[in-house]
Amino acid sequence: MDPRSEVLLRQAELFQGPVMLAGLPADDLLGTLPKARGWSWHAGEQAALDARFPGRCDFGTTAPESEFIAAVLFLPKSRELTDYLLAALAARLPAGELFLVGEKRGGIERAAKQLAAFGKPRKLDSARHCQLWRVSIEQPPAAPDLESLAQRYRLELADGPLEVISLPGVFSHGRLDRGTALLLQQLDGLPGGHMLDFGCGAGVLGAVLKRRYPQSRLTMLDVDAFAAASSRLTLAANGLEADVMTADGIHGAPEGLSAIVSNPPFHQGVHTDYQASEDLLHEAVAHLQRGGELRLVANSFLKYPPLIERYLGPCRTLAEGDGFRIYSARHS
Repeated sequence: MDPRSEVLLRQAELFQGPVMLAGLPADDLLGTLPKARGWSWHAGEQAALDARFPGRCDFGTTAPESEFIAAVLFLPKSRELTDYLLAALAARLPAGELFLVGEKRGGIERAAKQLAAFGKPRKLDSARHCQLWRVSIEQPPAAPDLESLAQRYRLELADGPLEVISLPGVFSHGRLDRGTALLLQQLDGLPGGHMLDFGCGAGVLGAVLKRRYPQSRLTMLDVDAFAAASSRLTLAANGLEADVMTADGIHGAPEGLSAIVSNPPFHQGVHTDYQASEDLLHEAVAHLQRGGELRLVANSFLKYPPLIERYLGPCRTLAEGDGFRIYSARHS
């Protein structure tokens, strides 16, 4: 059981009715609270919860339509996303109870101050390096408009400007990260066909790929529903079309790809996690056609070339700078 769930269950009498568990971990919490429902935006956790508790967890960027008299938000990493999620839940809880649970090192004490917009927050419990906070909704807000919270910026590229739209919680929210900036300079010479932007985030790489290789089919994949929504907005803002999907890693991607291009994710909440990136290196060969290419950016300190060569083939370093390297390998 996740430590945050364990702290919640120390106050289990508060959660016996219809309660919405937002951002819940994929543990047995729904089994312990039979009247509760979940709301997830992480495709992997959603799949695990749906397998164990069919029909009891909704996936997406907006609060589910089901009725609830209380809600618990499991603290996400992003302050902006926390603001949106708290408002989305509070808007559905006039005179109801809103709870916030999270790890101390994840900033729960700071985040608890965000509850003050709806009433007077009170700390209920502290255990397992986590805290549980509660507020009675005295000032329910209007339901927030997610798109109005987007940050927009323009990239001046050689083939023209690109409009990028980033939603709260998406990687490198409102700015171009250094790794993607380096990879954008190394997108020439990819084999045409069916391309994949793996870990698409706000859709920068995918949009540039579609514009540069207009005859190629493009799929954009991310584990996060807010990232997928951002990519759709970025595509639309630039008059581009692609297939955008959510899945928990490369195993959910199409097969027969001509190219996989990625700034692969390696962070999950407050914990560092390289599993998605390592799975990409291990399984890329199963998704690439013969002659298909994997091209990615990674921090220079990560020992990816030996893994690429073990699972795919000879690895070339195409560029290096600002603490990052661009690697390329083809399925022979």
